[in-house]
Amino acid sequence: MSQVLPAAGSVLQRSVAAPGHQPQPQSPEDDDRKVRRREKNRVAAQRSRKKQTQKADKLHEEYECLEQENTALRREIGKLTAELQQLSEALKEHEKMCPLLLCPMNFVPVPRPDPVAGCLPR
Repeated sequence: MSQVLPAAGSVLQRSVAAPGHQPQPQSPEDDDRKVRRREKNRVAAQRSRKKQTQKADKLHEEYECLEQENTALRREIGKLTAELQQLSEALKEHEKMCPLLLCPMNFVPVPRPDPVAGCLPR
């Protein structure tokens, strides 16, 4: 007596039934539904990965722009600090020979804070 075995890859061979439960053969509609669901899931996964990549690209572009802006602002801080130092030195030199400050009538010692130290970031 010969036994008839299901063909390799058949529905019966692929399905794993729980103990004591007989596997039910899938109908063509079930197979179609499964194929459509898998295709829909594949497309959704592709869309999700693409969206994630676009978000990462956008963040990277924003990072690059902020880095450039930061560099430009640091350069501007350096220029302004140098200009402040130069103007403070010019003011000190002017105060040494200013006729208004040298006149004894106008001379009232008023302590002044250091203009450079007051403007620099801490």
